[in-house]
Amino acid sequence: MEYGSRGGGGGGGSGSVGDHDSSENQRRKKRYHRHTAYQIQSLEGMFKECPHPDEKQRLQLSRELGLAPRQIKFWFQNRRTQMKAQHERADNCALRAENDKIRCENIAIREALKNVICPSCGVTPVTEDCYFDEHKLRMENAQLKEELDRVSSIAAKYIGRPISQLPPVQPLHMSSLDLSMGSFGGHGFGGPSLDLDLLPGSSSSLPNLPFQPIRISDMDKSLMTDVAANAMEELLRLLQTNEPLWMKSSTDGRDVLNLESYERMFPRPNSHLKNPNVRIETSRDSGVVIMNALALVDMFMDPNKWVELFPAIVSVAKTMEVVSPGVLGSLSGSLQLMYEELQALSPLVPTREFYVLRYCQQIEQGLWAIVNISYDFPQLASQCRSHKLPSGCLIQDMPNGYSKVTWVEHVEVEEKTPIHQLYKDLIHSGLAFGAERWLATLQRTCERLACLMASSNSTLNLGGVIPSPDGKRSMRKLCQRMVSNFCACVSTSTSHRWTTLSGVNEGGVRVTLQKSTDPGQPNGVVLSASTTFWLAVSPQNVFNFFKDERTRTHWDVLSNGNPVQEVAHIANGSHPGNCISVLRALNTSQNNTLILQESCIDQSGALVVYCPVELPYINIAMSGEDPSCIPLLPSGFTISPDGRYDHGGGASTSASTQGNMARSAGSLMTVAFQILVSNLPSAKLNLESVTTVNNLISTTVHHIKTALNCPSS
Repeated sequence: MEYGSRGGGGGGGSGSVGDHDSSENQRRKKRYHRHTAYQIQSLEGMFKECPHPDEKQRLQLSRELGLAPRQIKFWFQNRRTQMKAQHERADNCALRAENDKIRCENIAIREALKNVICPSCGVTPVTEDCYFDEHKLRMENAQLKEELDRVSSIAAKYIGRPISQLPPVQPLHMSSLDLSMGSFGGHGFGGPSLDLDLLPGSSSSLPNLPFQPIRISDMDKSLMTDVAANAMEELLRLLQTNEPLWMKSSTDGRDVLNLESYERMFPRPNSHLKNPNVRIETSRDSGVVIMNALALVDMFMDPNKWVELFPAIVSVAKTMEVVSPGVLGSLSGSLQLMYEELQALSPLVPTREFYVLRYCQQIEQGLWAIVNISYDFPQLASQCRSHKLPSGCLIQDMPNGYSKVTWVEHVEVEEKTPIHQLYKDLIHSGLAFGAERWLATLQRTCERLACLMASSNSTLNLGGVIPSPDGKRSMRKLCQRMVSNFCACVSTSTSHRWTTLSGVNEGGVRVTLQKSTDPGQPNGVVLSASTTFWLAVSPQNVFNFFKDERTRTHWDVLSNGNPVQEVAHIANGSHPGNCISVLRALNTSQNNTLILQESCIDQSGALVVYCPVELPYINIAMSGEDPSCIPLLPSGFTISPDGRYDHGGGASTSASTQGNMARSAGSLMTVAFQILVSNLPSAKLNLESVTTVNNLISTTVHHIKTALNCPSS
C-alpha cells in the first residue's frame, strides 16, 4: 500500500506547431533540476573533502551522479557562497560575545572604583555620576563595537581565519561573593548593589534566534516536498513493522531498534550512522489519548499549541515557512519548516535545537500520520549537533473521542561536551527525550484538558466561594502560566530572557537574572537559582513526600515552618496527584497570602510548582475573570527517573503509576527558586542575593535528603 504521493510534474503551454512566440517563451523559461537525496549527499560529502574541485573531479562526479558538469560547477559555487555567509554570521556572534565581555569588564571596573580609597586623605573619591549614566554607557558600547568590527574585519583578511575561531570568551562569575540576605521577599537588602544594565527581554548569552524570514525558492520547496514524502514512507514502516526491525529489550521490555536491519532496510550513503562520534537514540511507544485524531493533528501543526501541549519538553517552537498549506483547506498534505528547542528541565542538561520539516498526511478515514525530519539549511545551521531522522506519530481515531497514538523518536546526537554523570543513564537510555516521555506527557496533558470540560471535579471551600465552570477554567489557565514560567526559569534555553550570572558552580547551583516588566510577573529584578541532585528513592515516593501536607514543613520556605491546610482542590486527571491546590499556612499572621500549587505525575516524571498569591487575586481567578495579569513568581521541583532500573525488591511504589517511574532505582531532582530582589525601576541587583539564594537552595536540599533518609554527600 502506498501511503503518500510526491509532488511533481511540469506544465507546458499549448499552441500550433508554427507558433513562434510560444516556443520562444518555453525556451526562455528557467528549468530547475531537482537533485535526488543521493546526489545531494554525495555532493555534500565531496564538498567536505574538497570545496574547490578541479575539472577532472567535476567530470568524475558528473559521470557518477548523472549530472552535467555545468550543474556540478554551479552547485559548488552556490555551496561555497552559503558557507561564506555562515562564517560571516559566526563572526558576528563572536563580535557580540566580545562586546558582552567589554560590558562585563566595564561593570567590574565600576564596582572596583566604588571601593577605591585615596592614599592622601583616606576617603573614597567623588565620582562623576553622569559617567554611570545608562545612555552614556550604551553609546560607549556602540563605539567600542564599531571599533571592534573594523579591527576584526581587517584582522580576518590578514590572519587568514575568521574571528569566530578565536578562543571563547569566559563568562563573568559572581557565585563566590560572601553575602547574606534579610528576607525571602527580597524587597529591601543592605550592602553594595550592582547595576547590570539589564534590558527587558535581554540576555548576555542570547544569540540571534533564527526567526528572521527565509527566502525559499521553488526548487527548495520541491526538494522539501520530496524529503518529506520519503520521510513519511520511512516513518510508516518504522511505526508498523516489528521484528526484525524492532526487538524487545530484555531489561525493561521497551522497543529497541535493530540498527543492522534498519541500515539494510533504509540504506543511506554517507550516513551519520557510520560516524563513530555520533550516538543514536531511538524509541517507540504507543498508548491511548483522551482526544480525537483531528484535534490532535490541529494542535501538533500549530507551534503555539505544540508548546502548550508539552511545556516541560518544548521550550521554543516556531513555524518559519509554510511550504504547503494542505489540500482543499484540510491539514492533509500540510508541510512546514519549523524551528524547535527541546529541554530536560535541569541546569545540567543543554537543550537540543532542530530545524525540521513537519509533514501531515491523512492515510485514510480516521488515520493520520505526522513526520518530523531535520532539514539542513546552511543559513540556518544550529550550534547544536542534533539531527532528527524520520520521527513522529500515527494517530488512529477510536470511539468516544479517544485516539490511539504510536510514537517514534529517532535522533542522531553528537555531544560537544560530555554528558553530566547524573544524566548519562537517563539520556543514553533515550528516556530523557524519547517516545515514552512524549507520549506520557501527551496523555497527561490531554487528560487535563478533558477535566477542563468536566463540571464536577473540584472541592473548594475558600471563604464560601464556589467557582463556576468559568472560574475553574480561569484557575487552570493561571496554573498553566505558572508552570510555563517555572519551566522557563529552569531551562538552559538561550531563547528565554535570562542573564546567567554564574554557571553551575562547585555547589551545582546555576544563578540567573531577569528584569521583569511583562504583565503577569512582578515588576523588578528577579533572581532564579536551580540545582539538580540524586536521591536513592523512587520517583513515586519522592512525589508522595512533596504531596504530603504533614511533611511540607521540611522543605517549604513560604510557610515559614508552619503546617498548611488545603482550602481548595481542582482535579486534573484520574491520578490523585494531578491537581491544583490552594494552601493556607496555619499559625501565621499572613492570612492574606495563600500558596497556589499545581502537581502532576506520569511515567516519565513529575512536577510540583507553587508560588505565593494574595487572596484577592485568587478570588479574581475563581470568579472566572481573566487571570493573565495576576503576578506570579513560581518555585518548585522536577522529579524524573535516573535511567537505572531496580532489579531487586526496592521501595514499593504505587500501582497507579506504571512504567519507567515505577522501575527506576532512584530519582533525579531539580530544585528551583525565584526571588524578587528589587522592585525599583533602577533595576539594581543587590549582590547579597546571589549567596543568599545559594544558601536557600543548599538548606532546602539538605532538609529534603534528611527527611528522606538519604546521604547528604
